[in-house]
Amino acid sequence: MSENTLDKIGPDPSLLLVDDDEIFVNRLGRAMEKRGFRTRTALGVAEAEQMIAEAPPAYAVIDLRLEDGHGLDVVDHLRERRPDARIIVLTGYGAIATAVAAVKMGATDYLAKPADANDVTSALLSTTGSLPPPPNNPMSADRIRWEHIQRVFEQCDRNVSETARRLHMHRRTLQRILAKRGPR
Repeated sequence: MSENTLDKIGPDPSLLLVDDDEIFVNRLGRAMEKRGFRTRTALGVAEAEQMIAEAPPAYAVIDLRLEDGHGLDVVDHLRERRPDARIIVLTGYGAIATAVAAVKMGATDYLAKPADANDVTSALLSTTGSLPPPPNNPMSADRIRWEHIQRVFEQCDRNVSETARRLHMHRRTLQRILAKRGPR
């Protein structure tokens, strides 16, 4: 943790992390504490809204899709309680329409998973409106496509027919893709 990071955080280091992936949110919480934030974690909308009602944080990182609701509801609730809060919406389901909705509702930034603690810290403490630098080692377009197919496949309980329907592709085409090793 550098002095520069502590200076940028300001007098209120309170940070609320909201994600239904308990392992991820706990790991991120520990990493953010090492950077000088005072973190609290919530696993769902109801728990997050209760924490916001008790003590609205200065910073928040909120997953878009939660098991008991939508992260944008938490963004809206926090914005009502603390208009100056810096809010990052974090999701594995990046879409331009959702990013626009998150920013219109008051999110400061929008990051796609997997984002590490350095990405989150940079987004939370960013004071410029400029775009962040491109990643040093970005995934290839083929790898991103493959990751998306795998995610939808898992969400459909590994049901090939349902996955193919949701991805608007032929079942046999999907079977061929799933049989291959993932691209780099």
